Amino acid sequence: MAREVQHLLSQQAFEQALTLAERWAHTQPSVLGAWLGIARASLGLGLLGRADTAITRAFDMAPKDTQALFYKCVIDHRIGRSDIAISRLRQLAASKQPIASDAALVLAEALHRTAQHEALREFVHAGGAWLADERALLTTARVLAQHDAAAAIDRLEKFARGSANAASRRFAGFEGVCMLDAAGRYREAFDLSTHLHATTDSRFDVRGLEQEVQRQQRLLMHGRAWCSPRAPELKNISLVVSLPRSGTTLLEQMLDRHPQVTGIGEYDGILNLGDALVATGLWPEGLCSLPPQQAAAFQSRYIDGARTLLRPGTTHAFDKMLLTWLWLPAVAAVLPGATCLHMTRDPRDMAVSLFLSNFHPYTMGWTRSFSEIRRVITAERSLLPMALETLQIPHETIVYEELVAHPEVIMQRCLARMGLAMNAAVLQPERNTRTVHTLSHDQVRKPINSNSIGRWKNYPWAFDDAWKPMIELHDRRRAEVL
Repeated sequence: MAREVQHLLSQQAFEQALTLAERWAHTQPSVLGAWLGIARASLGLGLLGRADTAITRAFDMAPKDTQALFYKCVIDHRIGRSDIAISRLRQLAASKQPIASDAALVLAEALHRTAQHEALREFVHAGGAWLADERALLTTARVLAQHDAAAAIDRLEKFARGSANAASRRFAGFEGVCMLDAAGRYREAFDLSTHLHATTDSRFDVRGLEQEVQRQQRLLMHGRAWCSPRAPELKNISLVVSLPRSGTTLLEQMLDRHPQVTGIGEYDGILNLGDALVATGLWPEGLCSLPPQQAAAFQSRYIDGARTLLRPGTTHAFDKMLLTWLWLPAVAAVLPGATCLHMTRDPRDMAVSLFLSNFHPYTMGWTRSFSEIRRVITAERSLLPMALETLQIPHETIVYEELVAHPEVIMQRCLARMGLAMNAAVLQPERNTRTVHTLSHDQVRKPINSNSIGRWKNYPWAFDDAWKPMIELHDRRRAEVL
């Protein structure tokens, strides 16, 4: 069993590895390797809640095991416990353990994500065997960019167009894309991004996503009866219902500054809930037949996981899982009372940001082209208003451009919807010290600004007349929510 799980992990077959590792843990719960397998596979799938539960079990079983310690550090950093992760990673990186180089690479990324630029520079200048790993090129380029951005760009682009493994080229290449865009070299940024999508992306079933949206739309035409609440009403839970690059990280950083709110990141509770509902055979048409006792159990599982991520002293969880928009019937049936915050933004600015960014090549493969991006944004915008209203989900629509222009007004309205009083701290998201793992980690460390509004104008050749209906729809909705 151990060999099979390890082989699947080495092939990045995370779904199969997770299934096998969970079966292993069920039959042999005292075996460390089973829990490590669950943690690693869950991490690969972005299921951080499941990964955290598994690695905590493994670490408790063997706190001196270097694999358990290493993955504990990785997962702790990903869910915001960066200080303790960095401390442990420094010890691992300085050790003579085989995993020392991997620990050094993760430490470098953690220092970057937590904006400890001077510490990162010192770490690189201290040298070490880890710098010989091709994955270290991204870190050395980041340090080089602090005083010679052009040289860093050249280094990253050469590597991205080379013959290294796809994952390493993708990470390095999109860092170069970001630097080219920041330098005003827009055509070069576009061309490098096009190359990376063509050589590192996986195919994504956009038609399948569109069919799921159409399926839900047909059900919504019949009203709410098929999806009425099946569990007790909730309080103190808010969820984002938006696509990436719509301003959700800024919103999370602002809300997380409120003394009663914890931004729990892209918590995988909604995905686990969705999987559980699909497994019942009732999704989505038969949700009205979901037994209340089972619905309550599903709800408790979601809440228990969310509560483990709350900061001490806070009571309200803000869940930024960006696939929630596809699971609104699950929210209505199992999480009634939860508040949904619907973020919307100029689709052209979203499209540019999506195309130039390093999203997961499998789960977010639709970011590979402007035509597929347009199709997904169209699907989302055709479903959300109808679903939120028909399912009677408490919600607030937040237009990114208005949030930036009138943050106090918008946040007062947003917090009131969440049942919270206004607090001036939310207007200074740049003072938030929590680790940001999204692609907006640099932007949200600055005071609220409009720098990214109208970004699409740097890439006018990417848009044709097919975008006009969506642009006009956004302008109308923006006027409606003012």
